[in-house]
Amino acid sequence: MIAAQAALETRMLLRNGEQLLLTVVIPTVLLVLFGSLDIVDTGTGEAVDFLTPGILALAVMSTAFTGQAIATGFERRYGVLKRLAASPLPRRGLMAAKTLSVLAVEVLQFALLSSVALTMGWSPRGGLLAVLALLALGTAAFSGLGLLMAGTLKAEATLAAANLVFLLLLVGGGVVVPLDRFPEPAQAVLGLSPLAALSEGLREVLQHGGGTPWASLAILVGWAVVGLTAAGRFFRWD
Repeated sequence: MIAAQAALETRMLLRNGEQLLLTVVIPTVLLVLFGSLDIVDTGTGEAVDFLTPGILALAVMSTAFTGQAIATGFERRYGVLKRLAASPLPRRGLMAAKTLSVLAVEVLQFALLSSVALTMGWSPRGGLLAVLALLALGTAAFSGLGLLMAGTLKAEATLAAANLVFLLLLVGGGVVVPLDRFPEPAQAVLGLSPLAALSEGLREVLQHGGGTPWASLAILVGWAVVGLTAAGRFFRWD
């Protein structure tokens, strides 16, 4: 039953043009645009090596947070969640199905973005386990925050707030603009955001070939615990 619901959630997401724009088109365009044109000083080395980890982190946020928050918020508004809650599918099963749907879309995103980056000369380094740990914790952190927003705000407010957070973190989350280009006091604050922790952690592994980025993992664990705990406590189904 959970697998069937997850497959349905994935098909609905992939058929939604606005969701595809957010989760696939925007990250791909940003990767090609900033990787091809000398718009932002990304430091020494190839621009695509700097940009790809940040774009992968942005893809996680766009699917697990922004897209999920908006879709769940409108499902709640139109009573879809309330009807599903009364079905044989338990609420935990519905949450598991949504999580599996997010993971399925992320696999497609990574396959597409990695293929585009490799054609642009991307040379990934580092260990796969560290990358998977970062992606899993990033997904958990953004999912918790997205469900918290969708379960506590009105659908219109969720739509506005989720898009605002997306734009603010796109600029200040270390995706295309290195954090060291910001004033020093701002760097300390921005570095604690989940997107900056994920993008910097992936960059440490994939661009520099470093070991496990424990500081980034610790920040993501903190956001995951806070987001999922608060979502479990305050999420309203109707």
